[in-house]
Amino acid sequence: MSPVTADPPLEAIVDSSKVSVKVTVTTTEPVSQSGGHKSKWDIPRTERDDPFQFGQRYLEDEAAVWDFNAWDHVEWDEEQEILAQEKLEKQKENPVNDFDKKLYMSNPSRYWDLFYRSNKSNFFKDRKWLQLEFPSIYANATAKDSGPKTILEVGCGAGNTLFPILAANKNAELKIVAVDFSHRAVELVRESPEFDAARIAADVWDLADESGRLPAGLEEHSVDFVILIFVFSALAPEQWEAAIRNIDRLLKPGGEVLFRDYGRYDMAQLRFKGGRLLQDSFYVRGDGTRVYFFTEDELRKIFDSYFVVDKMGTDRRLLVNRKRKLKMYRIWLQARFIKRASLDNATGTSTGKIE
Repeated sequence: MSPVTADPPLEAIVDSSKVSVKVTVTTTEPVSQSGGHKSKWDIPRTERDDPFQFGQRYLEDEAAVWDFNAWDHVEWDEEQEILAQEKLEKQKENPVNDFDKKLYMSNPSRYWDLFYRSNKSNFFKDRKWLQLEFPSIYANATAKDSGPKTILEVGCGAGNTLFPILAANKNAELKIVAVDFSHRAVELVRESPEFDAARIAADVWDLADESGRLPAGLEEHSVDFVILIFVFSALAPEQWEAAIRNIDRLLKPGGEVLFRDYGRYDMAQLRFKGGRLLQDSFYVRGDGTRVYFFTEDELRKIFDSYFVVDKMGTDRRLLVNRKRKLKMYRIWLQARFIKRASLDNATGTSTGKIE
């Protein structure tokens, strides 16, 4: 369950001439350097930023927007909000027809299988930013003296999250379980030269499974970290409750959910044309895979019954194609949820009590 963007050209996203922006940057590529001086922007983000900081460079002179290829903390003005709403209203005029909607909703894993057969393991880049944004993995699971720890990555795709974690691991007692509801994705993980069956288990499993089946090799309340990176957006809203229950069943009290996904008004949402809207904020891409775009309030309501929101933030980023003079507005949500510390002995589910 990994993200993919398809459909209209980037020029169709937003009319950047009607937008005023105040921003900060995350990338480290300046236009030039002089006299061998090393700018702070040459320093990797892992050495200069804090988790959930999402960059530090502010654009104070809009004439300088083309000097770098990405800017962060983009503040939308009222006019830009109106333009985005107009695009969403336009999408509602031509939703997916009932026949096609039934196809896309009845067997979503089929489309991810087709996606991974076409794109294989070279479509996504390794998520090296994990050490910056979710340092608790490295401090409490992969560090040498962390002791027995279990990480579950849901929606493992081709392994672009789990293999960087494995490469950094110094804990002989770490167990990594990688699951995806795409059979082909799991095959790609197992076929990778980085796969180590002694340290990784890869299994086909649906996060929203309602049968009670857990991933192979895992028992209830046995997992320390659940990683959900661009995964929840592939679920239909009616599947959210089952998914949350399954995560709760797997996590130990005090365990962590590490989350990143698409935010409302992201470029990928605004560029959808007619015939893609399944229901509010939920779409089907050109390849048949589905995607939802969240707000912070929605996430809080979804996770609140079982988890405490430890951190949550919106990463608003302006990506710049300097050659083509294009501005692309991205919005992602990131969160760290902590499972409530006490369990109801009768049901084995989290209670509202925080210890």
